[in-house]
Amino acid sequence: MPHIVLLGDSIFDNAAYVGSGPDVITQLRAELPPDWQATLKAVDGSTTEDIPAQLAQLPTTATHLVLSVGGNNALMAGGFLEEPAQSVGEVMRNLARIREQFQEEYRQMMEGVLKLNLPTAACTIYDPCFSEPYQSAVATALTVLNDCITRTVFKAGLPLIDLRLVCNEQTDYANPIEPSSAGGAKIARTIAQLLRNGNFARGRTEVYSG
Repeated sequence: MPHIVLLGDSIFDNAAYVGSGPDVITQLRAELPPDWQATLKAVDGSTTEDIPAQLAQLPTTATHLVLSVGGNNALMAGGFLEEPAQSVGEVMRNLARIREQFQEEYRQMMEGVLKLNLPTAACTIYDPCFSEPYQSAVATALTVLNDCITRTVFKAGLPLIDLRLVCNEQTDYANPIEPSSAGGAKIARTIAQLLRNGNFARGRTEVYSG
């Protein structure tokens, strides 16, 4: 029996933000065949450093992993957007330091995930839903972190869910950074599509976008 485990942060653990609506894990279970299991181990607020603790709690029957993490790493570095700078070059150097740190954190985290030898898929960080001009600045900065994610995923040959394309409407957000039930439904459908149709043994990245 396939048993899918969701790892990461509030992209999956979004029950606190949807009111009386269904959360992602409930929506995923509804999308999967009745003999499939789905378990939520993602925890709201988690960063790459928290994934080992989630892996330690994996059910022994887990057969597939889906990972969405990095948004809170970005939030922790978000103060960079408000810092004064003397030149564009200084801004780029600061952004490069953030990129290098995140690349190493994500790489180490993914090494731990892959050691389990379970079919695994990963997600990009989606664009948030702030008002302008902050939205454009945040979305631009996130492309640097998403480059770290995609490079790591491509190197490992894992399926990739590009949440930037999945959650592409304002109604997909419960607030600027959390998915609503509408967005969660899109995420759940995309995960289910990947699980039904993806070839994890191919060792070549396929991108799923809803």
